Amino acid sequence: MNIPRSRAYFAEHMKPLSALVNTPEFNVVIFSLLLNLAWEVWQVPFFLGMADQPHWLGVKACTQAAFGDAGIALAAFWVAALIARSRTWILRPSRPDIAIFVGVGLIATIAFETLATGALERWAYSDAMPRLPILGTGLLPLLQWLTLPPLVLWFVRRQIGAPALGNGR
Repeated sequence: MNIPRSRAYFAEHMKPLSALVNTPEFNVVIFSLLLNLAWEVWQVPFFLGMADQPHWLGVKACTQAAFGDAGIALAAFWVAALIARSRTWILRPSRPDIAIFVGVGLIATIAFETLATGALERWAYSDAMPRLPILGTGLLPLLQWLTLPPLVLWFVRRQIGAPALGNGR
C-alpha cells in the first residue's frame, strides 16, 4: 500500500489538530493541568494520609485533582467569555475579566473543598494546613486559585497571541 507522505498531505490532515491547539479553551486546560499538577504534588504534606500513601496512589490522586482544577479553569474561562461576550477576552483581559476568572475558581474551590472535607469525606487536611477561620477551607487551595490563574492567562496569551484568533474565533 502506497501512503502519501508529502508535507502538503500532512499539512492538510493536521489542520483540525492545529485549529484545536490554537483555541483558548485547549490552552487554558493544558496550562491549568500542568501548573495545577505541580501544585497538587507540592501540597501533598498538607492533606491527611497523602504523604503515607503508596507512590502510585498519590500520583493518581494528584492527577485527578489537577484534572478537576483544569475543569474549574475551563468553566471560569467560559463564564468570563460569556460576560465579556467574546472568547478572545483572554488576549487583552481587563481587570473585571481577570476578577471573574479568578473569582469563579475561588468560589468553585471553596464549594468543592467544603463538600470534599465535609459531607463527602473525600479528603481531610493535616494539622499543617492553615485554614480559613469561619469556613475551615484550607488556605493552600485558595492560594492556588489566587496564584495559578494569572499564570495561566499569561501562558495562554504567549501561546496563542493575537494572530491565532484574528479571524473572529
